[in-house]
Amino acid sequence: MKQFFLFLAVAVCLSGSAKTGVRDSKTNYAREALQPYVERGELPGAISVFYKDGVQETCCIGYADVEKKRPIKLDNVFMQCSQTKGFCGVTIAKLVEEGRISLDDPVAKYLPEFNDLWVLDGEKDGVKTLHKAKNVLTVRMVLNHTGGFPFECSAKRSDVRGGGWSGGAPLRQVASIAAGSPILFEPGTKTTYSNTGIDIGAAVVEVVTGMKWEDYLKKEVLDPLGMKSTWFWPTDKQLKKQIEMYDVKDGQPAEYKLENGWEQRPYNDGHVFASAGAGLWTSAQDQLKFYKMLMNLGVGDNGVRILKEETVKRILAESTRPAELGGYSLGLNAPVKDGENEWFGHGGAWGTNCNVNWHKKQLRLWVVQVNGGQPWNKDVDKAAEKFFSQTFDSEKMNAYTGRTK
Repeated sequence: MKQFFLFLAVAVCLSGSAKTGVRDSKTNYAREALQPYVERGELPGAISVFYKDGVQETCCIGYADVEKKRPIKLDNVFMQCSQTKGFCGVTIAKLVEEGRISLDDPVAKYLPEFNDLWVLDGEKDGVKTLHKAKNVLTVRMVLNHTGGFPFECSAKRSDVRGGGWSGGAPLRQVASIAAGSPILFEPGTKTTYSNTGIDIGAAVVEVVTGMKWEDYLKKEVLDPLGMKSTWFWPTDKQLKKQIEMYDVKDGQPAEYKLENGWEQRPYNDGHVFASAGAGLWTSAQDQLKFYKMLMNLGVGDNGVRILKEETVKRILAESTRPAELGGYSLGLNAPVKDGENEWFGHGGAWGTNCNVNWHKKQLRLWVVQVNGGQPWNKDVDKAAEKFFSQTFDSEKMNAYTGRTK
């Protein structure tokens, strides 16, 4: 019976991908690598997609809900957490290419409360020592984690059920509180991974567009790409089929986790605010639409152009940081210098990630909802190596999909 459900999960997933017209690779590298972990109960369920220039291996294996034996599917919603940052990066990039903002504009041009920033030098006996920031905080800095802001600001911290994130706060409120709090270093001189900085970038979008950031995102990115499952407030119907969370430990069965301290149930009521740093729910089906748009240099699989080619190449696929500070662009991990073998993308707190290479038209997507290590990663990497090193017969593929030269 266990093997039947595993087969069912894979079959459902593959049938979902066929609807997009993707050419099936006829390989099962990921499933072969993951099946032992699922059978032992270590891995609850996962979605893996390898894509190479029109050829795709799609694997759904295991369960979205282990107890109910509900197979994991491409259209199941899940928390993508920090993968939300790339969506903010795209909205900023869109405004840059339209000439409505510059990455080197001072944030204070749009949010006056950032005119005066104070840098924390130290703290002793509860007394903080500060100095007035000498460097100008720019839009570029808040989007690439060089602004000096902490991971989260006080507006989002809570002791509700064990601490963490209370569900957030309005983006302009987050920005105002961040502006009135000491930053950790001179802007542009170091890096600290920060949801707060990304939220500040989203607040800039709100000022420039006159719209709530999430509404601008929906109008300019989500709706044009047909991303119907992606939103900050999943419906009750969607949540009945969500990918549930699990705690995992190497060599032990995964344990169900009701919720985490950062995103607490209920997931769609009035305590939840849109955050550009994390919090956007999605499905694997929708994620593919977003990341394939990036891989295709701004054009979705449905033919809709979201960004210009040069915009993606210049400020999303390549780092916007000073070279000595490592690679990161606008809400996306990216190389210091883009090249033929370089990938860009992002991951999320509960194990998800997606990366693309626009030069080779390659994509790797991974979806799980787990807390803890992922001992299967090395095997998935080997599976990916097998897929991407394989030469697919394009003539047979074209005949299979009914294409003619």
